Amino acid sequence: MSYSALECLALLIVLGGCLVQALLGIGFALLAAPLLYLLDPGYVPGSVLLLGFLLACCMLLGERRAPAWRRPLPAILARLPGAWCGGLLLGLLPGAWLGLLLGASVLLAVLSSYRWLALRCSPRNLAIAGFCSGLMGTATAVGGPPMALVYQDRAAAETRAELAAFFLLTTPVSLLALLYQGRLPLDHLLDSLKLAPGVLAGYGLALALRGRFDRHNPRRLLLLLAMLAAVGLLLLSLWRLAAQR
Repeated sequence: MSYSALECLALLIVLGGCLVQALLGIGFALLAAPLLYLLDPGYVPGSVLLLGFLLACCMLLGERRAPAWRRPLPAILARLPGAWCGGLLLGLLPGAWLGLLLGASVLLAVLSSYRWLALRCSPRNLAIAGFCSGLMGTATAVGGPPMALVYQDRAAAETRAELAAFFLLTTPVSLLALLYQGRLPLDHLLDSLKLAPGVLAGYGLALALRGRFDRHNPRRLLLLLAMLAAVGLLLLSLWRLAAQR
């Protein structure tokens, strides 16, 4: 299987995003989606969702225990209507506007991650976060931040296990919503399979580093990189909109 220069760069982005999420429980789409969109808008949202689903499978298999789905069950159920609304929203958005929405979603997620919102991990908050995750995740592939806000005070191991179960059970719903909207072309799914080794490599590297990063959380670096990617994507999308006039 041969790779072009852009595909090699995409592979590195996927590896880095998977490494972060396997360590923190969140971060793959937050980091990878804006960067992959800058490389090729076709990667978002379908390819990012599919790769995120593969990562969730790896994380659950790596934990070697039953999926921790009981606590996030309200979020799982609420993501179903959220995913449907996200699919409808995506069908209404031109390409440049999708870039603006993705960049704004990532930037808002970064800003809210500085604990301006103190949310308990209650069933009501989980349901609201699940709906927002379905809406954002299906439209932009960035569905993790609403769940991260609710889980921000939980232990790292608990967060990894429960969010992996959440994404494993709900990502297929978003993919089906995209398929129904005709936004899941076969050629981009094949491109996703070429990036799958990045998922496996990122997860494997995370297993080797997990003991260190449980003590030294690289959260600030993740947020900084995501913010830079979001700002770049916003500027590029604004330039594209201006060029269309």
